[in-house]
Amino acid sequence: MESLRPQRLQPGIGYGATPTGTLRSSLRPGVTGHATTSQIAQMSVSVSPGPPPPPPPLQLHSLGVGIMGNPGTGATAMASQGSNNPTNPAVLREAVDAVVRSFAKHTQGYGRVNVVEALQEFWQMKQSRGADLRNGALVVYEMVPSNSAPYVCYVCLPGGSCFGSFQFCPTKAEARRSAAKIALMNSVFNEHPSRRITEEFIEKSVCEALASFNGNREEADNPNTGIGAFRFMLESNKGKSMLEFQELMTVFQLLHWNGSLKAMRERQCSRQEVLAHYSHRALDDDMRTQMAADWANREQSVAGTIGRELAATERELEEARLAGRELRFYKEKKDILMLAVGQLGAANTATLPCV
Repeated sequence: MESLRPQRLQPGIGYGATPTGTLRSSLRPGVTGHATTSQIAQMSVSVSPGPPPPPPPLQLHSLGVGIMGNPGTGATAMASQGSNNPTNPAVLREAVDAVVRSFAKHTQGYGRVNVVEALQEFWQMKQSRGADLRNGALVVYEMVPSNSAPYVCYVCLPGGSCFGSFQFCPTKAEARRSAAKIALMNSVFNEHPSRRITEEFIEKSVCEALASFNGNREEADNPNTGIGAFRFMLESNKGKSMLEFQELMTVFQLLHWNGSLKAMRERQCSRQEVLAHYSHRALDDDMRTQMAADWANREQSVAGTIGRELAATERELEEARLAGRELRFYKEKKDILMLAVGQLGAANTATLPCV
């Protein structure tokens, strides 16, 4: 039986499989039907409802430490002066510029810094100090094709986190710099000890989850409950940073969005089995292809499905980008949907968006 376990954990299933699936397909992320709106709206790290994950790695309104570890001198303090809107463009721009200036002061001793070079050097420095970067330290930029301003650029960090230009950028070079700025800001803050998952952080998060869901302590100690699974996820990532944890959570967000977690539950896969497997599984082309196949099948069943989902995803991506948030989840959703369009080819040109 143990020899069959690797087969059960293969990603993706074919459309139209039986509800219970097979040993080979049980833990594949593909699904057999369309995920409802309510299923997509409720994100859970487990295969049954449970408490939500911790907040994303760096939101401007949730920064609790100052620049380079000095309390009260960072983006939080600046954002709180004169504005109650943490995603106000001017406040965000000032906060990012403050981080860049501070980074320059602490690393080069002068006030001007090439943020594109600084971001690359930052990650090369992390790698030289022993950071586990499985794909190397290269920072990758992606320009959105456009013949006129405003130009938009995305930057993918070595761990997988994604950020985008958050300002109106009249040139491609400025868009690249804008993306590098917000990525550098997140990279710098992510190094602070307060951004690490510690035993104290886990206890506080679990207690907050228990209070929010009216749970009891026994639930937190039982891995078969939603809160227990939440604790399991945190314990499994003790010592990691919030940015690293968010990269892991992106996999579970996509599995939920695609309806895969619900499908696995229906195929009687245990919560612990799913968590244990996908906690060590990086998002790869195989998973993307299987999810795209699910959306292609949904489009064939209900014309216009992909177009509606893509329009909603693009709105989410744009809103998050302008607010300076981490974008991997939204960007991956869009890429998967566009991959599904490519899989369908010319068969559904009347209802599909243009590639």
